[in-house]
Amino acid sequence: MSELQTWSGTYRFTARQVIAARTVDDVRRAVAAGGRVRALGTRHSFNDLADNGATLVTVTGIPPDPVLDEASRTVTVGAGTSYGVIAAWLQERGWALGNLGSLPHISVAGAIATGTHGSGSRNRILSAAVAGLEYVDADGELRRAGRSDPGFDGMAVGLGAFGVVVRVTLDIEPSYLVRQDVYADLSWDRVLADTDGVMSAGYSVSLFTNWRESLQAWVKRRLAEPEDVTPEELFGARRDPGPARLADVPVDNLTVHGAAGPWSERLPHFRADVPPSIGDEIQSEYFVARHHGAEALDAVRRLARLITPVLFVSEIRATAPDRLWLSGSYDRETLAIHFTWRNRPSQVDAAVREVEAALAPFGARPHWGKVSHVQAGQPELLYPRLRDARALFERLDPEGRFSNRRLERLGVRVIR
Repeated sequence: MSELQTWSGTYRFTARQVIAARTVDDVRRAVAAGGRVRALGTRHSFNDLADNGATLVTVTGIPPDPVLDEASRTVTVGAGTSYGVIAAWLQERGWALGNLGSLPHISVAGAIATGTHGSGSRNRILSAAVAGLEYVDADGELRRAGRSDPGFDGMAVGLGAFGVVVRVTLDIEPSYLVRQDVYADLSWDRVLADTDGVMSAGYSVSLFTNWRESLQAWVKRRLAEPEDVTPEELFGARRDPGPARLADVPVDNLTVHGAAGPWSERLPHFRADVPPSIGDEIQSEYFVARHHGAEALDAVRRLARLITPVLFVSEIRATAPDRLWLSGSYDRETLAIHFTWRNRPSQVDAAVREVEAALAPFGARPHWGKVSHVQAGQPELLYPRLRDARALFERLDPEGRFSNRRLERLGVRVIR
């Protein structure tokens, strides 16, 4: 097998074989063959969460085959389908998802399994839109689970710990218009004085910063008509009429600002038809309760001299509470503090340790798929339902077929 890397090339997989599934039966055969198996999507991760040193099964080659159910307001789609593909398909038919992540390139199953979230103080994470799952269990059998089933709240953000998800059913709603505007030179004083107000200023709000200078706000608003007027000012920051700029990302790779358009083309930060983000990067992210938001941001800002030299950009977002057991937003309004680091592993490692120490007093939950130094025992303190999730996974997969060292080290699965 040729060397397999994550999307950014900053982690190299150790699995001995990779099976490129083209059908659900391919997945069933791979699991039935025995041994440890992990599912692989678009590989937009930055640690060993998807690795196992044995067998990986990619599901991105399974056709999307979308099935629209207008009566129940759901769509069911192949798990390896990217959000960009299903978003465009829904938009053509007058339907929409309630939220999207910044990258439309990521697979549906991979995004929901790790708690990917998008932004919006009233918007829940992408996993909260999951109404049902079809997955291959430890015996190679195809199973289905829905919201009414016991334990489903532990499966939506499932970390690949209970099976290989092959199809996902998502909630949908009628299509809508979104306009995004950039506001430049937003002061830290205004953000820290009313963090919740700033983050609630639009349907989706993202703040970008290098922690030394003023912030840039990207505000996405739902509109009734394309000509609806949007404010010229945001908490003292003026709307920037020029093209959006974001770290080293080419301007043409970013979605359109300053004009209304379909939700599918405005909610993401990056266009689906071009390379995503920067590429040669390392990412980490932490979720804190929003009532601690200003204190947490101020604590990180005090580290600016250390982190700015190794940082491309940080993004600050908000999410609504949910009841998904392993969600970063479980049972609390959340502020997400994201770091896109330069590919300088030793320097990033030192910076991440300092950031984690600064955020520790606020019960910061690290993103499951990104770089962190979370240790054994910590997740149980941060995720109140982790023991329930572990019991569920052990019941569904008693031999640990879908486990790996990372899940066992973090207490998500029993050590074998």
